[in-house]
Amino acid sequence: MNTEDLARIIAADIPAGAYVNLGIGQPTTIARYLKPDSGVTLHTENGMLGMGEVVPAEEADWDLTNAGKQPVTELPGAAYFHHADSFAMMRGGHLDVCVMGAFQVAAGGDLANWHTGAPDAIPAVGGAMDLAAGAKEVWVMMTLFTKKGEPKLVPSCTYPLTGKACVTRVYTDVATFHLGPSGVRVVATDGITFDQLTTRLDVPLIQA
Repeated sequence: MNTEDLARIIAADIPAGAYVNLGIGQPTTIARYLKPDSGVTLHTENGMLGMGEVVPAEEADWDLTNAGKQPVTELPGAAYFHHADSFAMMRGGHLDVCVMGAFQVAAGGDLANWHTGAPDAIPAVGGAMDLAAGAKEVWVMMTLFTKKGEPKLVPSCTYPLTGKACVTRVYTDVATFHLGPSGVRVVATDGITFDQLTTRLDVPLIQA
C-alpha cells in the first residue's frame, strides 16, 4: 500500500469533529483526504488551528507553514497564536488525536521516533514528547519494516523513547494494528497474510 492510500484510510478513521495534530513527514498527507464536512480541525505546534493541506511552493504563502516548515493553506475560521499557547493545548489534553511517524513502536505502546542513537544522527524531538504525553489518542503512520527488512513493531524499543504506553494504533503499508491491554490486534492487512505477519514479527498477534 502506498502513502496516499494509507493516508486516505487514516483520514476516514479520524472521528468527526476531532482536533488533530499531524506530525511531519508522511502524516501531513492525511490532510488531503479529510472531508470538508468532517468537522476535523488540524492543529500545528507552531501556532495555528484550522490548517489545510500542504501546497506546492509556487502556491505558497510563506507566512502559513506547518511545524515542518512546509507551506499550507488556511481553512475558514483558522486562528493563530503564540507557540507557547499551542504547546499548552498539546500538554493540556486538548487534542483528540495525533498521528506521528516512528522508528519503532513497542507492543505495549511505547514510542521511539526522535533519535536512532546513531553517532551521526541529529536528534530532533520537536513537540513529539508533548504530543505523546498530551494527546488523547496517539496513532503512528509508518512502514512496518526497515529497508533492511527489520520490523519496526517490536517487543520493546531499542531506540530512545519519546513516550511510554502511549500508542493505540499503528497504520503501516502492509497492516493496521490496534494496541491495548489485551495485546496487538491485527485489524487489516494488505499484500500479506496474518500467518506471514506472525513469522516476520517477534510480538504476539491477535487476529481480528
